[in-house]
Amino acid sequence: MEKVIIYTDGACSGNPGPGGWGTILMYKDSKKEISGAKKDTTNNVMELTAVIEGLKILKYPCDVEIYSDSAYVVNAFNQKWIDSWIKNNWKTSGKEPVKNKEIWQELYDLTKVHNVKFIKVKGHSDNEFNNRCDEMARNAIKTLS
Repeated sequence: MEKVIIYTDGACSGNPGPGGWGTILMYKDSKKEISGAKKDTTNNVMELTAVIEGLKILKYPCDVEIYSDSAYVVNAFNQKWIDSWIKNNWKTSGKEPVKNKEIWQELYDLTKVHNVKFIKVKGHSDNEFNNRCDEMARNAIKTLS
């Protein structure tokens, strides 16, 4: 399997409010940047969207390392929250419905196509790719009118 590295970030101006996401895909010596925005959304939705959009670009199953500063996204997989949610019919441990269920389902389905590893990075620090994703997400918000 080919190895792909994906950096992602989401941002919101107000939460909820206008939001944006930025994603960088790296494969061998190639780098592709994508981003987008939504008028009325949340930070968590933008974090999830950034990962989904990155995975959707891949044309065949890959070994994927996803770098995100979102504990929400990373912990859902690394701490197996999502497995518990599915087992409990999309309910949290507190028996509440999982927020953003449809988006989580789409992401979960994409992680079954690829061999995905989630890696948490410190946000707004010295990681150039995370910082670039943040910049793209914030710039995407500015495109909304």
